[in-house]
Amino acid sequence: GEKITRLIEYATNQSLPVIIVCASGGARMQEGSLSLMQMAKISSASYNYQSNKKLFYVSI
Repeated sequence: GEKITRLIEYATNQSLPVIIVCASGGARMQEGSLSLMQMAKISSASYNYQSNKKLFYVSI
C-alpha cells in the first residue's frame, strides 16, 4: 500500500498519468487493521490526484 500511495503522490506532483493493474481481491478483515489503513491511504491519495489536478487515471 505504501508503494502505491507514493506512486500516486509522485504522479500528482509531476502531473503524470497513473495506470494501475490490480490483481488482488482487496483488503480483508482477517489481514488486520494495517491492510485496511493502507487501503484508506491509497483511496485518499487517488482522490487528491483526481480532484486537484484532473489527471488521467486508469485501474485495470
